[in-house]
Amino acid sequence: MAEPEVVDLDLTIDDLVPKSPERIAEEKKESGNHLYKFKNYTGALAMYEEAIKLCPENASYYGNRSACYMMLGMYKKALEDAQKSIALDPTFTKGYIRIAKCCIALGDLTGGEQAVKKAAELGGADCASNEKRALESLRKLHDDAQKALESGDYRRVVFCIDRCLEYSPSCSKAKLMKAECLALLGRSGEAQEIANDALRSDSFDTDAIYVRGLCLYFEDKDDQAFKHFQQVLRLAPDHKKAFEAYKRAKLLKQKKEEGNEAFKMGRWQQALNLYNEALKIDKTNRKVNAKLYFNKATVCAKLNQTQEAANACTAALELDENYVKAILRRAKCYTELGEFEEAVKDYERLYKIDKSKINKQLLTEAKIALKKSKRKDYYKILGVEKSASEDEIKKAYRKRALVHHPDRHASASDSDRREQEKRFKEVGEAYGVLSDPKKRARYDHGQDLDGDSSGVDIDPNVVFQSFFRGSGFDFQGTPYTGNVFNFQFG
Repeated sequence: MAEPEVVDLDLTIDDLVPKSPERIAEEKKESGNHLYKFKNYTGALAMYEEAIKLCPENASYYGNRSACYMMLGMYKKALEDAQKSIALDPTFTKGYIRIAKCCIALGDLTGGEQAVKKAAELGGADCASNEKRALESLRKLHDDAQKALESGDYRRVVFCIDRCLEYSPSCSKAKLMKAECLALLGRSGEAQEIANDALRSDSFDTDAIYVRGLCLYFEDKDDQAFKHFQQVLRLAPDHKKAFEAYKRAKLLKQKKEEGNEAFKMGRWQQALNLYNEALKIDKTNRKVNAKLYFNKATVCAKLNQTQEAANACTAALELDENYVKAILRRAKCYTELGEFEEAVKDYERLYKIDKSKINKQLLTEAKIALKKSKRKDYYKILGVEKSASEDEIKKAYRKRALVHHPDRHASASDSDRREQEKRFKEVGEAYGVLSDPKKRARYDHGQDLDGDSSGVDIDPNVVFQSFFRGSGFDFQGTPYTGNVFNFQFG
């Protein structure tokens, strides 16, 4: 019979003695430290939790778990563990440093400063020096942000808060301050995202509900905004910002509706006064104010205040650059004011936004009007209306041609003579076009006539000669020599 095989278990006396909870806990901690070193924070967290269950009075275990929570971005839990660690061991310096780190991440500057002070007392002046510098930077950024907020420099607030959040990524208060300023800057979408994130963590966060109400108010969704402001005031009756926003929103809606009612009743001046009052209520509500300015422009147009209407449209477009109705209204105003180049720019802008047939036609007509405006106004030169008959045009030409003919100004100064020659030429050009039905039609439609800058190529002396020959006008002597006619005025 074979002898049994001897197995060397390589056991020590420690292996034969049951391990104490403290020993097991220490092993769990060491395993956790190993996992932490290799950035396996979830695994390390599990090991530290087991160690704490075995030895719930060990300060360092809570300190280790606190460090793990921080690496996982769970700063509130990390703070709780750090506070537990110093409660168990008031001399645990690392515990105070971790409290400082958590307070910085959560935006609690006062708590952070107290923790840094205690760590320095226990570990020396250089202890927690990084945290101290971070707190100093944060304090300055918060002060700058508050000053910017009070002065209405919302872009500066956003800039400062973004720098704060680099130190304090879990500071809900800072995030909501940024969200409020984004809303005030007209960036409601971004503001709502921040507010919604805050509400996912705490559905009763009154600042987050207020920001959502503010966004709805700026989007001209009054009824929904009112509900949010009312909810805030139910949860926190002393919430000053929500109360002021609610009061402002109610007043703005009231004035706007009163203006609209006056407009519908044809009370133009009353409507204008009400819109002006509404525009003074809240400068930050860009969307509603853009509509108010457009309404004001519409009323001004009714009152024949064309320049004021154009100015109101410009104000609307400064608040909403793609406000189609305001672009169209201003273009019409510019046309009435004779500012054809500005009108063309607006119609081009309109067509870029909406390439419809009607907008293309409006742009084409504006370009024709611009071309016509750059030509000499032949009707004005002859002193007749655009509806003048052929006979009226002839009479006007006869009168003007005789007034400006160079022979009448032969003894005038050189400058006066040149001016009269210029006017005589223009009168000839005007008659040469307006007396010809085809040329006149082309001129009226803004079409090029002969391609030169004036649209015509006419010799005024030839026009003059042909007009007066056979017209009953009494020429004396030679009918035409050079540029001079010898005639007798009747």
